[in-house]
Amino acid sequence: MKRALIFGISGQDGSLLARHLIDLGYEVIGTSRDKEVTSFRNLIALGIRDKVRLYSASLTDFRSILQVVSECLPDEIYNLAGQSSVGLSFEQPVETLDSSIFGPLNILETIRILKLGSRLYNACSSECFGNTLNHANELTPFNPRSPYGVGKAAAFWTVVNYREAYKLFACSGILFNHDSVLRPRRFVTRKIVAGAADIAERKIDCLRLGNLAVTRDFGWAAEYIEAMHLMLQADTPDDYVIATGQTNTLESFVSEAFAYFGLDWRHHVEIDQSLFRPNEIMHSAGDPSKAASNLGWKAQILMVDGIRRLAESELQARHLDGK
Repeated sequence: MKRALIFGISGQDGSLLARHLIDLGYEVIGTSRDKEVTSFRNLIALGIRDKVRLYSASLTDFRSILQVVSECLPDEIYNLAGQSSVGLSFEQPVETLDSSIFGPLNILETIRILKLGSRLYNACSSECFGNTLNHANELTPFNPRSPYGVGKAAAFWTVVNYREAYKLFACSGILFNHDSVLRPRRFVTRKIVAGAADIAERKIDCLRLGNLAVTRDFGWAAEYIEAMHLMLQADTPDDYVIATGQTNTLESFVSEAFAYFGLDWRHHVEIDQSLFRPNEIMHSAGDPSKAASNLGWKAQILMVDGIRRLAESELQARHLDGK
C-alpha cells in the first residue's frame, strides 16, 4: 500500500485528491494548520473524514514539516496548502508570499535532509504566466501580476532547482482555473452560480461583479487532481500545464449560469469597479498538449458542463436545507 501525505487536505483540491487516492488503495495522511479547530467539512462532504490520518502542520514552520514527514515517511507528498485566493493576495501579500514560497522550500529541504525517496507534487498556477498572448505551455515565460502569482512563480523555480541540483523527484503542476462544488463562495464562479440561484428564488434583485471581459480556461477540479497523481507515476519528474485548452470570457460564464436558471444576466448584473483587481490578467489560456502526450491526460468536462454541475449541486443543497 502506497502512503501519500497531502499538505492542505482540507481545501478543494486536497479533499478531492484524498478521495481519489483512497479509491486507488493509498493510505492517506493530511495536514492543516490546526487539526483540532479545522472543520474538514470537505472531507466530511466526500464521506472520507474517518479514512485519513490528520496532523497539524504549518508550511512556514520548518520544524513541523520535518516532524510530520519524518514520522509518516510518505511515498508521495502533495503540496496543496497556502493562501489560494488571487484577490485576497492583494490584501494579504506577505502571508500569501510566505506560504507560497517557504512551504515548498521547507518540504524540499526536509526530503533532502532526510535523504528520502519521496516524490513531491507542488501546486503551481496559471497566474505565473500573467497575460497570455497565445496558449501558454511549459516553455512560456512567467510574468505574474499578483502577489499570489509571484509566490507561485518563485516556488516553481525552487522546485526546478532542487530537482536539478539534488536529483529529487519533484514536479509542479501549472493548473489553470478549476472548480467544484467544494469551492468556497468567495471565488467568483461559485459566487455567480449562487447569485443566479438567489435571484431566481427572488432573494435578491442584483448581483455585483467585477470585470466580465477577462477570459479564462475553466476546468473541473476532479479531473485536475487525476493529473497531479499521474505526474508522480511518471518515470522522470517534469512540470506540466493542466488546462482544458479552451478559453471563455467571464461574461459567457455569467450568461450560461443565469440561463440555467431561466434568467437574462443583463437584467440582474451590476458592474462594480471596486471589485476590479489592481493588476488584472485579461487573457489566460493554457496548452495541455504535453500532459496529453506524456501522461495520457485530457480534460473531458468543459465550462458549460461545469456550470451545469455547479448549478445542480446548488439547487440540491437548497432543497435539502429547505426540508
